[in-house]
Amino acid sequence: MRLQKYMAMCGVAARRKCEEIIASGRVAVNGEIISQMGAQVEEGDRVTVDGQLITPEERKRYILYHKPAGEVTTVSDDKGRETVMDRFAGMDVRLYPVGRLDYDSEGLLLLTNDGELAQRLTHPSCEVDKTYLARVTGNPSGEALERLRRGVFMEGDERRTYPADVRVVRDESLYSDVLVTIHEGRNRQVRRMFDAVGHRVLLLRRVRFGPLELGALRRGEWRELTEEEIARLKAL
Repeated sequence: MRLQKYMAMCGVAARRKCEEIIASGRVAVNGEIISQMGAQVEEGDRVTVDGQLITPEERKRYILYHKPAGEVTTVSDDKGRETVMDRFAGMDVRLYPVGRLDYDSEGLLLLTNDGELAQRLTHPSCEVDKTYLARVTGNPSGEALERLRRGVFMEGDERRTYPADVRVVRDESLYSDVLVTIHEGRNRQVRRMFDAVGHRVLLLRRVRFGPLELGALRRGEWRELTEEEIARLKAL
């Protein structure tokens, strides 16, 4: 099989990230550094990453985590900030996040060592619905909500966003809580969408990812997915 697929099976990272690791010259097969795509791994080959032998992980883990604001959704951070992986340093398998949540956002984050599933869920063609609870300044007008539903041009982006499902669930004098469902994953997209219609996001929490719901899980808590949830993810 292809080297990047084998690395994903070993829990190194999702396949696209494995390709970056290969290109950086950190992978060797039978002692030979591989930096080009297309290399194949045969049965009995010895594959190392940063000098460490990797082997396929037999047990797949699927973790639903309520990421707090103030954690970086990466395996490591060059600024020394706390990452989501710090919470799972004691795990018996190497997990990695599926997609990202901004540093100052919170909510549902899926972590797994199933590289194949992670690759499928993050591929643009999969179009996984993601629902966010956004607390925004003021009270968006009906016209502003319709603009979000039709798609808006965000600052610095020449493409209009795809239509979103938008619903106000709470109106107060100084702020509103709005549920927003999108299937894109542009950088800081929900915040920039509301900026485009004149409302600043004060708090952003992802409450749903495909068939998975955050539910009553508190910040910093996590749980294993049920067999039914895993099956529903794989069926997407």
